[in-house]
Amino acid sequence: LFLVLGVLAVLGVLPDTDAPGLGNLTGAGGFLPNGSEGLVIGLLASVFAYGGLETVTIAAAESQDPVRGVAKAVRTAMWRIALFYIGSMAVIVTLVPWDDARIVEKGSGPYVAMLDQLDIPGAGQIMNVVVLVALLSAMNANIYGASRMARSLVVRGQGPRILGRVTSGVPRHAVLASSVFGFVCVLLNYWRPDDIFAWLLNMTGAVILVVWAFIAVSQLLLRRRTERESPEKLVVRMWLYPGLTWVALAGMATVFILMLRQPATRDQLLATGLLTLGLAAIGAVRQRRASVG
Repeated sequence: LFLVLGVLAVLGVLPDTDAPGLGNLTGAGGFLPNGSEGLVIGLLASVFAYGGLETVTIAAAESQDPVRGVAKAVRTAMWRIALFYIGSMAVIVTLVPWDDARIVEKGSGPYVAMLDQLDIPGAGQIMNVVVLVALLSAMNANIYGASRMARSLVVRGQGPRILGRVTSGVPRHAVLASSVFGFVCVLLNYWRPDDIFAWLLNMTGAVILVVWAFIAVSQLLLRRRTERESPEKLVVRMWLYPGLTWVALAGMATVFILMLRQPATRDQLLATGLLTLGLAAIGAVRQRRASVG
């Protein structure tokens, strides 16, 4: 409904609205009016929002038909992102100037600002309900993914055994541990609202990029090996391999470079790098001990 109203407003079809054309996209300084810092922060926020998208395939793998479920889940996620996320952002930036007073001074979200501009009654409350439902859905998905990954680590001997206990098909202890960690983050944000949330947001975005980079590199190596040794196992294949995978890696590297250039995100990137090196060193030591044993 939001997209339909937005497109009608862009076309000037709604009553008392004029088609804005490209004025809001090219005016008031055009693209990146305040430099690239906003772009970097926006990219990290987007990465943070997409973090856990791989949970779709984890859930599909537990379905009755994993092969068909994974393929369907990936395709569905792609068109939903293109339509609902990119589509809604395109409508908003076309209709609402980036320096609109409702966003800059009143702190209203861009969705609320657009609905207010269209004189939709109760716009703020409508979006509060939508955001609340979206947050609950995201929290549920991330607890699911975190608990499954925790149990997977335990199975490989890389985590405390208590998190690997399964009751009625559910790793309950891992679910509880994930929930407790989430509440701790909420308390930290409550105690330090000015800096903790922003720091966690950027840090998590950088960590997710590292995870995605490892996934892409693993895909490059393992698909080549699987095609050579067991091609019948490649039922679901990545599009445009390996070119599209290299494009994804180049995009991640670009974000890392932009983060390194910005003082506001440099510390989080360096902290993420140290964490990655530390975990890699621990993994190398464990593998060496396992091979010796």
